[in-house]
Amino acid sequence: MPDDPTADPKPLADLEEWEEFLKGRYPEGAKDGHAFRDYRAEARPSVTEFYRLNHRHQTHEFVRSKKAEYLTLDRREMGVWEAMEYLNELVDDSDPDTDLTQIEHLLQAAEAIRADGHPRWMQVTGLIHDLGKILCLWGEPQWAVVGDTFVTGCRFSEKVVFPEFFALNPDAENPALQTESGVYEPGCGLGNVHLSWGHDEYLYHVVKNHLPDEALYMIRYHSFYAWHKEGAYAHLTDTKDHEMLPWVRTFNPYDLYSKTDERPDVGALEPYYRDLIAEFFPAKLRW
Repeated sequence: MPDDPTADPKPLADLEEWEEFLKGRYPEGAKDGHAFRDYRAEARPSVTEFYRLNHRHQTHEFVRSKKAEYLTLDRREMGVWEAMEYLNELVDDSDPDTDLTQIEHLLQAAEAIRADGHPRWMQVTGLIHDLGKILCLWGEPQWAVVGDTFVTGCRFSEKVVFPEFFALNPDAENPALQTESGVYEPGCGLGNVHLSWGHDEYLYHVVKNHLPDEALYMIRYHSFYAWHKEGAYAHLTDTKDHEMLPWVRTFNPYDLYSKTDERPDVGALEPYYRDLIAEFFPAKLRW
């Protein structure tokens, strides 16, 4: 599909604009599946444009092509802390002097999980869950890195944010991809469907041999709000998905609501988290 000549691949001033939008759409403590606010009216123009690009370009074929491109994991070898330092190169161009670094954001999530007494595997999950955003450093546009994920290869769900933009997606014109189950079998399991491409799916494949299933579901599906918040795509899920759903929901508040303006002491925390990383991961991972 040709590029949109009018499209800005970086409509967001920084990736946190997307997360701020999510916090407005899903206020802390609100019940799952509730229609909270008129997000269309409240969304910034940059966020609306971001979703327009995301929904237009995330076709079934695009997702499959990105998996073929990236899941060979042959771009570089890095340890987890090294990857965190690499992600720190992703800065907010709009206000680089005041925003927290990427490492500080990751530590905030991990520290909130740790403070609540969750197990060490969940602490390390909080620490690493956004490392897939390094895709931005390899030239991927924002709409191919972040955003609420959705299933490609079947009918677009009205429960996905800004569903009207799916009319721009070429898959909307393909009848084979617009039945309820599309190219899938009912009950096939989420592990057998192709979600829209982004940092969640990429990181899952980097770490899938090193963490328990609960952690892997948190990483792979934390942006899949249509499923874990809105109850969409239930006809594609299997028994394991149902068993893991509460863990994804447990993790979600730490993803969205743990970020504050208070800076964590990276130097003081680094020894603890380097030890935690070594408990679960080898010295180098393929990326």
